[in-house]
Amino acid sequence: MEAIECIKTRRSIRSFTDDAVDHFVVNEIIDAARFAPSWKNTQIARYVILEGDKKALVADTAFKSFEGNATMVSKAPMLVVLTYIKERSGYERDGSYTTKKEDRWQNFDCGIAAEAFCLAAHDKGLGSVILGIFDEDAIAKAINLPAEQGVAALIVLGHPAVDPVAPKRKEVSELVTFLS
Repeated sequence: MEAIECIKTRRSIRSFTDDAVDHFVVNEIIDAARFAPSWKNTQIARYVILEGDKKALVADTAFKSFEGNATMVSKAPMLVVLTYIKERSGYERDGSYTTKKEDRWQNFDCGIAAEAFCLAAHDKGLGSVILGIFDEDAIAKAINLPAEQGVAALIVLGHPAVDPVAPKRKEVSELVTFLS
């Protein structure tokens, strides 16, 4: 699939078949996603793959304020916990911040990594959706996340059960400003 086609045809998928996701394919997806750019090439993104009981535990404990996500996670074959190494993106070697964005660069880096992951998954015929509403502490506890890592996002992954139509997009003229 060509890059522009992949970007334009990828959708957030919230309904999946019961088919398992091949671990070899997940490794191929991560192999592609690891090329996502990051602050000073810090490569802070990490991927924890949950299936079975671990996925069920997260579905049962991490979405108390948003049941829709719990249902989606429980029915999907796989959940990816995108984590990051703390205190690297946006920092100088002495521990000071490089810019006014301070440690928010880690969120930027994880966003790039998440989209690279989702585009690679789409290229492999898989569907995904990035979740942002969850209890970070519950997830960190469920996966025994080391203290030097944080939870950035969750990515639900599987074989799409639907082929949604693209939502309306703004025109380019509404998005761009050229200055001379």
